[in-house]
Parts: sequence; structure tokens; C-alpha cells
Amino acid sequence: MRILMDDFSFSFFFSSLLGMVTLLIILLLVGGLVMIFRSSTCDKGLKLYRFLLGAVFIFSGFVKADDPLGFSYKLNEYFEAFGPSWKWAMPLSFPLACALPIIEMVIGLMVLIGARKKLTLWLLFLMDLFFTFLTYYTAHYNKVLECGCFGDAIPMTPWVTFWKDVVLLAMIGIIALFHKRYSPAFSSKIESSFIVVFLAASISFTYYCYNYLPVIDFRPYKIGTDIKKDMQGVPDVLKYYYTLKNKKTNEVKEFEKFPENYQNDWDYLNNRTVTVKKGIEPKIKDFNIVSPDGTDYTDSVLNNPSYNLLLISSTIAVADKHDDVIKKVNDLAAECMKHHVKFICLTASSEGEINAYKDQYHVPYPFFSTDETVLRTMIRSNPGLILLKAGIVIDMWHFHSMPDYKMLNEKYFHL
Repeated sequence: MRILMDDFSFSFFFSSLLGMVTLLIILLLVGGLVMIFRSSTCDKGLKLYRFLLGAVFIFSGFVKADDPLGFSYKLNEYFEAFGPSWKWAMPLSFPLACALPIIEMVIGLMVLIGARKKLTLWLLFLMDLFFTFLTYYTAHYNKVLECGCFGDAIPMTPWVTFWKDVVLLAMIGIIALFHKRYSPAFSSKIESSFIVVFLAASISFTYYCYNYLPVIDFRPYKIGTDIKKDMQGVPDVLKYYYTLKNKKTNEVKEFEKFPENYQNDWDYLNNRTVTVKKGIEPKIKDFNIVSPDGTDYTDSVLNNPSYNLLLISSTIAVADKHDDVIKKVNDLAAECMKHHVKFICLTASSEGEINAYKDQYHVPYPFFSTDETVLRTMIRSNPGLILLKAGIVIDMWHFHSMPDYKMLNEKYFHL
């Protein structure tokens, strides 16, 4: 059964669930610490700490591997935060965005099964120490607003992430202190087999998500999103109080609303506002579509009751230009326009780049301008294709899995 909730109810539910999970983790950490320092329960406490550490590292690696391109954008933010002297590191963003999540997941598995104890603990310590320094620096200097340690799944501020990393460092230290109290769960041969298979699975998962979009989409433009609705948000529910002074008695009194014809008996002094229910900021900001002549085309697209196909290319300069991709896009656009299905390209490239591209590849579709960051958030593919209807995201495709008109017509258009 599908349960529908409004934005406020869902936000409250998610916040409550996150709060309960946080409380549970704190209780487990305290309980595990007590168990570890009691000789009769030390082994159980160590197992609990190893399970928590392993789960955190596997989950952290998984949500990054699910969106390696998005993680590379976050790494670029960190390199930019370090200043101009770190420009050399920019080309490393993508390789690191692929490698780090795989390493995290494999280390998480190793600590779970107790494999290669000294090596695992050293790797855990060095990796977490690096992330602790990183989050402290960005939090202290207010450089990066969201850390990205859990991708878009659980947004966290750098300070929250810093203290999370400090707790993990303490857990690693405690496990290292008592590492002689636990043994590997499997023989060396089986252990190695587990690690190799898990490593291969992690690499395959990361490769697939990069080439065919995230398996689990945590972004604000995921399939099913009502862009118009998410651009609005939910305003705060406010209550106003007015302080008035009686002209005859000098009595000062606060009212929830002005008395009728209050000017006859009262003088206005001041007012105050109380937030009764906190609202929700728009999930989608800065989304707009501008035509070449400067006309805002956003409402025209979002309010179109029929289908719109949006070809997304954040920057044409780095878009995939293989012949098969160009042909698929051009053929699809031509068929869509032939059958009166709107097909447009959104890009942040300059007019000169657009004109050069149109001349070289003989594209049949029009171009419109949209913010580059918005486009990179909309889809992790350049180019990528998004199908809209009445402002709702119906489907999306990486350029490696670009559909043809026949498939779209059979599944959606029925023309």
C-alpha cells in the first residue's frame, strides 16, 4: 500500500525517525562502552562496536558509490575551500570519488568480520583522521555548508560531521586497545574470498551507478518529483501579538488581534511574532528556463499538461559527443518534433558554444539557458534526458541508455 503524506508531515516523520535512530545509536555506544570495560561482557561490547563501525563505513561508502559524480562535485568544493593552491587536485576529484567509497565499504566489511586486524584498524584510523581534519577545517572556516559524508541521503553540517568523526576515532581507539580480545570470524582463505568478492561487487556497483545513474536517487529532481510544488515550500505558521497602551488609564496590554476601532482608545506600542509551526524551505531553488532572447520559459514548461523532453547538458564543452550518442539524440528529437512532443535542450553554455555545436552536429532542437549547478543536480549525465509532464518528473535516462521514440511512445505517449 502506498502512503501519501504532505511535505510537512513527511519532514516531521523523517526528523522524528532520524532523532530516534540517533538516540538508539547513543544508547548503543554507551551500553557498548560499559560492556567493553567489564571483563565478563568485553567480547560482546567489542562485537557491538565493530558492528557499528562497519555499518557506518559500509553505509557511508554505499551512498557515495551510488552517486560518484555527485561526490566528485563535493570533493571539488573541498579543494576550492582550501584555496587556489589546491587547483592541482581538481583533476583527482573523480578518481577519488570512485576510489574512496570502495575503500570505505571494503574496510567496513573487514572490521565486521575481524579481518587483518592491525591493517584494518590502521586504515580505519588514518581514513577517519583525514575526514576529521577535513570537516574541522571546513566547519571552523565555514567553507562547505554540507559535508557530503553520507551523500544526499543524510545531509549533515560540517560541525555535526566533525563530532561524528571524533566519536568514530574514539571507537577505533577502544577497539584497538582491546584488539587481542577478538579473533577473525573466518579462516584466512574464506576471509580473503569474502574481501575479493565484496571488492568486485563494490567496484561493479560504483561503475554501474556512474554509467547508468544512481540506483537510489536522493536528489531533489528524482523520478516522481513535482517541480512546481517543490519550488514553493511550506511557509512558517506565524502568530502575531500587538502591544497597545490605553489612552485613558495608561494600561499596557497585549492583544492577538487589534480591537475594533482601537485607535479611539489605544495607542500602538509594538508587536512580536511567534512561530507556531516551522515551515519547510523549498527543496528546489534557482530552477529557471530562459530562452535565447531572455524570456522566462519556466512556467511554459512546468505548466504544459503534455509531455516535455528535456535534454540536459550542464556544459556542452564536456558533453559526450560520440557519434552514436549524437545520432540517438538527434533522431529522438526529430521524431518528437514530428509528432508534436516538445523537445528542448537546457544548458549553461554560452551562445557561441551553442551555435558552434548546432552547426557541427546539425541539431534539430532549440536551446535554453539554466544554471549549471541546477543542471548538474537534475541528472548525473552529460547529456542526460528527463521526461516531464505537468511539471512532474516521469522518467530520466543516462546517455548510455538513451531511449528511442518508439519505446517512449509505447510506454508513455500512445500517439
